Amino acid sequence: MTKISVMKREVAIISLNEEDYICITDIAKYKNPDMTDDLIRNWLRNRNTIEFLGIWERLNNPAFNPVEFDGFRKQAGLNSFTLTPKQWIEKTGALGILSKPGRYGGTYAHKDIAFEFASWISVEFKLYLIKEFQRLKEAEHKQLGWDIRRNLTKINYRIHTDAIKENLIPEEITKEEASLVYATEADVLNMALFGMTAKIWREKNPDKKGNIRDYADVSQLVCLSNLENLNAHFINDALSQSERLVKLNKIAIHQMKLLTEDRTVKKLEKKEKV
Repeated sequence: MTKISVMKREVAIISLNEEDYICITDIAKYKNPDMTDDLIRNWLRNRNTIEFLGIWERLNNPAFNPVEFDGFRKQAGLNSFTLTPKQWIEKTGALGILSKPGRYGGTYAHKDIAFEFASWISVEFKLYLIKEFQRLKEAEHKQLGWDIRRNLTKINYRIHTDAIKENLIPEEITKEEASLVYATEADVLNMALFGMTAKIWREKNPDKKGNIRDYADVSQLVCLSNLENLNAHFINDALSQSERLVKLNKIAIHQMKLLTEDRTVKKLEKKEKV
């Protein structure tokens, strides 16, 4: 569960089958915190609401029960007609609305439906809700991109460090000396790909946090992962550090050309389609 703040009110969001459901109970609290269930029921008994929910379910839910839906649609708008979220779900097999019991429960609706409910509650609240929801999604996408980038660098990291440990670190050595060996080999890759050591990068970028690899793009990280694997093989083959650096640099140049040329071609193709 995730919560966003909309006009100083918390609104819960849950994910189900890779779809976002927003708590419309929290949305109803904006209008009247003591009558959230009544507000949701009043919204459900509206004919326009029933029509909207029916269309959404037909588009997204193959198991939706159209017979029960027609019964609700005929009664919608009558003074005697009442409908709860639970009745709607059980009778029609709806997927767009969820009823969660318990302390952190409430009525949740798929984001498409939740935004519609928010319009009924307050147009202003709906606009702020959409804004905060989009901000949340953007933050999630950035985090996902960051995770992917960081994971790329870890793919062959263990192979690389094991090769260093088995071939370059003597049995009798201090932790400080071992760390220096690892750092030196890391800089072999940095020199091959970026053309500078981690220390030189820090000196040139005193205002930036992290290290040189934190600012690499996806193409560079893919190449770096490949270089880790290749350097491990070169170490096992007992090639000197200078020999390995020359080989790795040539490979890095070749791979980066392929990766960036492919990306450029795709961009050009996309422009031509537009």
